[in-house]
Amino acid sequence: MTSASPELTGHEVAPVVDAAKAASFGTAEDYRAAIARIRSAAESYYAGTDLAMDDATYDALLARVAATEQAEPGWAEAGSPTTTVGAGVAGGDVEHSTPMLSLDNVFDADELRTWAARLDRVLGRPAQGYTVEPKIDGMAIAARYTDGRLRQIATRGDGRAGEDVTTQARLVAGLPAELTRPVTVEVRGEVFMTDADFARANELRVAHGGQAFANPRSAAAGTLRAQDRAYDAPLSFLAYAVHDLPGGEGLTHSAAMAAIAGLGVATTAGSPAGMPQCATVDDLLAAITAMGEARGTLGFDIDGAVVKADDPTDRDRAGSSSRAPRWAIAHKFPADTRTSKLAAIEVQVGRTGVITPVAVLEPVQVGGVIVTSATLHNFDDLVRRDVRVGDTVFVRRAGEVIPEITGAKLDERPADARPFTPPEVCPRCGGEIDRTQKRWRCVQGRACGAGESLSYFAARDSMDIEGLGDKVIAGLVAAGLVTDPADLYDLDVEALSRLDRLGRTSATKLVANIEASKAQPLSRVLTGLGVRMTGRSMSRRLARHFGSMEALTSATVDELQEVEAVGPERAATIAAELTDLAPVIAKLTARGITMTEPGAPTSSARPATLPLPLQKEDGKPMTVVVTGSVPGLTRNEGNEAVETMGGKSSGSVSARTDLVVVGEGAGSKAAKAETLGVPIMASQRFADLLTEHNAGSSPTLADYLD
Repeated sequence: MTSASPELTGHEVAPVVDAAKAASFGTAEDYRAAIARIRSAAESYYAGTDLAMDDATYDALLARVAATEQAEPGWAEAGSPTTTVGAGVAGGDVEHSTPMLSLDNVFDADELRTWAARLDRVLGRPAQGYTVEPKIDGMAIAARYTDGRLRQIATRGDGRAGEDVTTQARLVAGLPAELTRPVTVEVRGEVFMTDADFARANELRVAHGGQAFANPRSAAAGTLRAQDRAYDAPLSFLAYAVHDLPGGEGLTHSAAMAAIAGLGVATTAGSPAGMPQCATVDDLLAAITAMGEARGTLGFDIDGAVVKADDPTDRDRAGSSSRAPRWAIAHKFPADTRTSKLAAIEVQVGRTGVITPVAVLEPVQVGGVIVTSATLHNFDDLVRRDVRVGDTVFVRRAGEVIPEITGAKLDERPADARPFTPPEVCPRCGGEIDRTQKRWRCVQGRACGAGESLSYFAARDSMDIEGLGDKVIAGLVAAGLVTDPADLYDLDVEALSRLDRLGRTSATKLVANIEASKAQPLSRVLTGLGVRMTGRSMSRRLARHFGSMEALTSATVDELQEVEAVGPERAATIAAELTDLAPVIAKLTARGITMTEPGAPTSSARPATLPLPLQKEDGKPMTVVVTGSVPGLTRNEGNEAVETMGGKSSGSVSARTDLVVVGEGAGSKAAKAETLGVPIMASQRFADLLTEHNAGSSPTLADYLD
């Protein structure tokens, strides 16, 4: 669910979802007002219109209602959302053969263990195995087959009866019109839109004069319930249950899913997420974690994992409440769609000249991460979605990748909101814009941002090319001699000496300095290329971890996350940046720039078997703080030296610090190290240690501590 409705006065909804941890409402009026909000949001949710409340807010509000009913049972309303399917607002004319129940939720490992222990108590023994399947963010339906032919499809509704959507659902992929055998059976599952379905559905809807859908879930629900629509938007189906399967008595859940897959029906078990079978709670947690990590690779949205008792005897003995089975539970993932205020729309120009609108947001937690900006893809998409500054917008972070804006709450739009006006000229260089493709580009391409990228590449903390200042760079770009960093290595004295205010002597020195920079290590090359979400420290970590540019550029998103402090979003960004930089990297390699990191495991400059002086016995890095000046090194070079010798640089001293290097000008950090008993090394001794290490020997830290 999704909206930025004002919270109840004095009772702001926090991102708490467990009733045991939620605060109850202080008055019966607040409790009843919360129920009204939940029901209103549920009506929008099941109608498939733009959502009225985001999932996290809905879950938190429902948890407070449940907590209130526990604390004040006398206030509890009949038909409360905590005891009814669909908050008691959905319904229909098609009565279900057996109730289509909802699922209770857990949100962390402790809650899952509590649920499993409760199930064991109900059974009087440990459960005989579980299954884990994706919790698809779509619309639940029941499909009835008679003699192998699809006869009727109904929504879940209020659990007892649903709405007939047979006509609209007959073309759903994964739900065949005829089974492979002429059996009479009922299949239950989820109708949803894949990422590709969603993109196509929005193209069709906008082309027919409609507003783009805010998210795949509302798109699927709205499409499934639409009457007399002039176009057919694509939908998909995955089954998660079967009723009245001939010969199915006594089958485990996993065996029943295999049986209906044999009839030609798509199942969750056959989806990219799979349906792992587990024996213990630890197995469950491992499977749930793996499914969560794969969330962005499935091609469709999931908002959790569903755990079920696999054995039919266990399910029969556990039974169900009026709302949910006791033998199944949904382990919810952090919400991947929230709402926030759009504070501004900025226009960014990439290194290849691509011009992109970017949303600046009021901070909001999405998928467990604080988000302050999000992509708006391109200007055509921005116009189609009609997102405006001041809007309450839907922020989606599916699969824990780069956040995007999927739409706006039009009923909450400020009266003074104005459509965004795309730029007439390139915001960076003032040049013309090529609008022939969806992704607009400055006609100058890479030359548009050449000055900025070249300055960063030549900086002291990057390739350290002395003499290549801003004025020289501006002259090179204006003369058309350089458009990217690799072009620097094609310059000669004759070409440089023709620039204004650069004589032959200066030109000769500059060519020599450019040539000398070829020996800079991979970490400096990465820093100079300006890979987004890296910086100097992260560039060093990447270089030391992979050892070579070839290994780094070949790494998958999962492999990038093996590097310290590289999470899913950063890994995805780094991978995309390296792909974008591939032509420049290839040119640099061809010109002889060093693409390896000395001291890294794959580097031939130093045998991998030799220990590094700032590594612990278990091979993990020591945490080292450098305070004050180190002879011959800048502050950044001091931190770089720590990592070169196998350590991890830090800016603060704590009990977990392994070493503090103290030089001239050191402040309170040295005194704190003494108080905590952290080993201290004089900066000159640190410089001597670095010199011996760089000479190729194997110095030990103990030999240099005073």
